[in-house]
Amino acid sequence: MDVVREGGIGFLGSRLKRLGERMQAGAARITSDAGLPVQPMHMAFLAALDGDARTVGQLVEAIGISQPGVTRGIGQLADLGLVRSEQGEDQRQRTLSLTPAGAAVLARARVHVWPRVEDAVRTLLGEGADTFMTQLTALESALAATPLDMLAAQSGAPALTIRDYSDDLAGDFADINVEWISAMFHLEAADRAVLDHPREQIIDAGGTILFVEARGLGIVGTGALRPSGDGGLELTKMGVRASARGLKAGEFLLAALIERAQAMGHDPFYLLTNARCAAAVHLYEKLGFQHDAGIMARYGARYERSDVAMRYRAGLLG
Repeated sequence: MDVVREGGIGFLGSRLKRLGERMQAGAARITSDAGLPVQPMHMAFLAALDGDARTVGQLVEAIGISQPGVTRGIGQLADLGLVRSEQGEDQRQRTLSLTPAGAAVLARARVHVWPRVEDAVRTLLGEGADTFMTQLTALESALAATPLDMLAAQSGAPALTIRDYSDDLAGDFADINVEWISAMFHLEAADRAVLDHPREQIIDAGGTILFVEARGLGIVGTGALRPSGDGGLELTKMGVRASARGLKAGEFLLAALIERAQAMGHDPFYLLTNARCAAAVHLYEKLGFQHDAGIMARYGARYERSDVAMRYRAGLLG
């Protein structure tokens, strides 16, 4: 499996970097075959200094890389005797230019390296070569105008969304609940009846099942609202995949379930759980549920594992 390729457009930077490294490796072999003492990364410096002296700042602008990168590259070329540094008219700056040896290397590169590399790239890209280069230029211009982190901040796409039940999500409903119940307890007959037949047990009975979907991860959590038959409404079968912990998906989902429950108008609105689910109990308390002995007496026998019963108090939320 190629992780970078399978990562799609979100891995574009890594993919372009990898592509660049592979192309640079091939260009380095072409350069070596031509008997030149430089690397492909030096070609832009040689081209920028062709017939013209420049400062480091001007090279930064001309090549489009960082000042440390320019300083490092120029230092390597100076060590090879291909670039010289001289005091400029402004005493605070030095100008850089090609030595005769540098000009000779550039001339040989123009004849023996650049055409071969260009022919090879055009072979790779085929008829789409010019279109690809136009798109690459547009991408560079857009990124220069607005950095990637700023574009990400402007994105209106939410990280978490709520989805209603559909039969194609029945497997997610079962899998998520089996995961957390099996990790801490054992599946009871009451669990299996609901997980095996969610439409019949919950939807057709007037209840609701919601899912939370995380962008890039898919369905990561679920929870149900199940009418009790005596006017009450149970919050049940709520869980979040272990792989999604830390995303606050549970709190996002619980808030949506509470909102939906309030619209349904049942009373009491309650839940049954176990003290071992400490994180879940804390979340329930945070969003407005209170421990209630009456709920335990009325509904607690429904599950063997129930030793905590809570009732929602609308005025506590927020």
